[in-house]
Amino acid sequence: MKIFAISDLHLSINSDKPMDIFGPVWEGYLDTIENDWRRLVSDEDIVLLSGDFSWAMRLEDAVPDMEYIARLPGKKIIIKGNHDYWWNAIGKVRSVLPPSFIALQNDAIKIGKYIFCGTRGWAMNDEKMLNRETLRLKMSLDSAKALQTNGEDIICMMHYPPFEKGRLSSPYTRLLEEYGVKCAVYGHLHGKQYVSHPLEITINDITYYLTSCDLRHNHLTEIIV
Repeated sequence: MKIFAISDLHLSINSDKPMDIFGPVWEGYLDTIENDWRRLVSDEDIVLLSGDFSWAMRLEDAVPDMEYIARLPGKKIIIKGNHDYWWNAIGKVRSVLPPSFIALQNDAIKIGKYIFCGTRGWAMNDEKMLNRETLRLKMSLDSAKALQTNGEDIICMMHYPPFEKGRLSSPYTRLLEEYGVKCAVYGHLHGKQYVSHPLEITINDITYYLTSCDLRHNHLTEIIV
């Protein structure tokens, strides 16, 4: 079983919201993603989708986007992003997920020798929301620890970056270190202003992967634990 990740797909299969208005990297991006996905991923593998999955405003309108990705190989684990307005009560979200999808929200799941947990996170400059999301991250990590019965590796998914460029410590990173997380996957960042942000960096024994599809040239990233 291999683990891959890609985020910020911003799908709009049944609506007219083209992404190529944001630059050439978005031209035909879904074809590039699908070709790369089919080349790399088998049905035994896992693909992590760290938020901003669909432009849909209502849950029912996000279903075609889920079905589009569901026909690709592998098991998909998804968390909420700041633009996933369709994502309401987690029970309702899970009720419409295709069989190959798993939705995480402040909780965790164990698959083989890995435990996956996740939460959205928030920007560092909003203290109230930062405190709230740090608490939600702790809930996710507590759930992961409760499942860790035989030294399984913990992989954490976030949508917002767990650290800022030039400031590699935060309430998020300190929690991840405290709970012995092996790696963290995140997205949210787009555009030329982030091309110098590290796509992969190891800080205090945790490897952080930035997987926003445009910054990864619409290719999946293999997560090495």
